[in-house]
Amino acid sequence: MDFDDFPDGVIVAGPDGKVLYVNERIRVMARAEGDEMLGMHLSEAVPFDDLSGNSWYDTTRPYDGIATRKRISEQAWWSPKGSEYLITASLVRERPAGPVSQVVVSVRNARIRNQRDRERSDLVATVAHELRSPLTGIKGFTSTLLTKWDKFSEEQRQFMLETVDADADRLSRLITELLDAARIDAGRLTLKRGPVKLDEIVRHVLTNVSGGAAEPFEICIGDDLDLIWGDSDRITQVVTNLVENAMRHGFGLRELAVQNVPGAGGEGGVSLEVHDNGPGIPEEMRQRVFSRFWRAGPGAGSGLGMYIVRGIVEEHGGKIDIGDAEGGGALISVWFPINEPDTMTD
Repeated sequence: MDFDDFPDGVIVAGPDGKVLYVNERIRVMARAEGDEMLGMHLSEAVPFDDLSGNSWYDTTRPYDGIATRKRISEQAWWSPKGSEYLITASLVRERPAGPVSQVVVSVRNARIRNQRDRERSDLVATVAHELRSPLTGIKGFTSTLLTKWDKFSEEQRQFMLETVDADADRLSRLITELLDAARIDAGRLTLKRGPVKLDEIVRHVLTNVSGGAAEPFEICIGDDLDLIWGDSDRITQVVTNLVENAMRHGFGLRELAVQNVPGAGGEGGVSLEVHDNGPGIPEEMRQRVFSRFWRAGPGAGSGLGMYIVRGIVEEHGGKIDIGDAEGGGALISVWFPINEPDTMTD
């Protein structure tokens, strides 16, 4: 088997511990030329040790130990120059419980794993901060009411309880967004598909949220719009997020347009365009908008909204883009394919 295109370094040693094969990646790691590693003993070809100076070969003893052992678990080891690597190995036996005939060692740089660990730590810290903020308000007011109930007037108690209720709603929304983001990350976002009229969803969303619009805006809805086969609740979530963003963070909604637009391959679809009155989004920032916990300006939410929006749109097979609106402002364009099922059942 040729492992030259394999992203990790691979070393194969025979029953005597002598190296039979190394791939190109391990040659680069070891700065070896040609076949100079062939015939080398495995203990020399894998010159890594732990932080206490114990070598990988002497510690794992690949040719010894329990006769049923088939694998050496991945662990972190350090090169003579101090770089961290993750090493694992398979022990090949020609018959069950027989002697080891080959040792296949895999070596990878730990830098990527460490970067992911840092990203997870940053994510945990951010989530903890977001959860703590509303919880602090809830705890503060409930504790105050429990210990000093008689010292407050009816109006003051009402205000505190309304604040607790609002913070609880905020906490519930945040948890829902975190769960949606986790499902998107894991590829487990499920859709309950059915016929959807995008224009009806848009009108419904505008009825619910347009009360917050300080300025009038235009609505352009095309004739004979095609049906989309998708999840009505999830598409409503997309439209609501985009409209609220335009009203709250885009200096007001300017125009909203819905029309039939074919896809790049000529397939049918429906597009939604949301124009706002803001300064627009610089081109170099447009991909960051879809990152987890990305925020811009005061009053920003959890920073998960646009990340979830893109996940929902892409799960429907659609696309979302950010551009410049005519006359200034941002233009968010969403396209959904029709996705009509091949067969219909009653």
